[in-house]
Amino acid sequence: MLGHLLWVAISKALFAEFLATGLYVFFGVGSAMRWSPAFPSVLQIAITFNLVTAMVVQVTWKSSGAHVNPAVTLAYLVGSQISLPRAVAYVAAQLAGAIVGAALLYRVTPGDIRETLGVNEIRSSVSTGQAVAVELVLTLQMVLCVLASTDSRLTSGSPATMIGVSVALGHLIGIYFTGCSMNPARSFGPAVIVGKFEVHWIFWVGPLTGAVLASLIYNFVLFPDTKTLAQRLAILMGTAEVENVVEVEPEPQQRESQFGGHPNGECVSENIELGPSPQASERSSVCEQHAGMTEFQVF
Repeated sequence: MLGHLLWVAISKALFAEFLATGLYVFFGVGSAMRWSPAFPSVLQIAITFNLVTAMVVQVTWKSSGAHVNPAVTLAYLVGSQISLPRAVAYVAAQLAGAIVGAALLYRVTPGDIRETLGVNEIRSSVSTGQAVAVELVLTLQMVLCVLASTDSRLTSGSPATMIGVSVALGHLIGIYFTGCSMNPARSFGPAVIVGKFEVHWIFWVGPLTGAVLASLIYNFVLFPDTKTLAQRLAILMGTAEVENVVEVEPEPQQRESQFGGHPNGECVSENIELGPSPQASERSSVCEQHAGMTEFQVF
């Protein structure tokens, strides 16, 4: 029974990443299409990316952690908040979603409008080194915001608004340099559809490097945790013991005595191969974090 629930939860998480990334690419890249005579402004594009980010995060963050970005997934991996197998699966789902989102946008956009389909390119006056540095800084601020707004030690509630703001902030300046990626999947999807990979490496190296630096700064300098090296290795390999929650329906007279004030769920501890979910370490107590809630993740 637990194996079935685990498979359902993992499948839901991967589909959430696939769907969220596809929508992100469709709406975000779609806002950059050059519809004559009114070409999109930088502010229009930034606001659109802000809104679509907030939307997909709000919809999927309780299902998968709402990474929607290989750079964010890498940051969680470096911070020992996700296992390597889950990270690889997430990135695969994100890239697949980005390709589907870009393909759909390509099909519904007239040929004279879609041109290069919003493929990220650097300005002629910007060197490749400058482009990498800009993408690094843009992604660093965005990942720091993601980590802070989803850290249960600091805040509660939806992180959608603040993450959307950080994405818009990056676009307000990054568009002038590189078209602003901050997300390798966002760059990869359109590049695959139109077959344009010139300087594409910049939009992997810059964001991924920025994500690693942001994770190191946040998890080891600003808000260090107490995980040991052995625990980090166990999480990386997906062999850490994590708390799992199974929703049950006890008899009314048994609710209070059976769950000790938690009438909606029962905590179960299992060894899970894919490791902990992005929102919790292997030592966190799901009962304490989700007391009174009626919906739980099973990982």
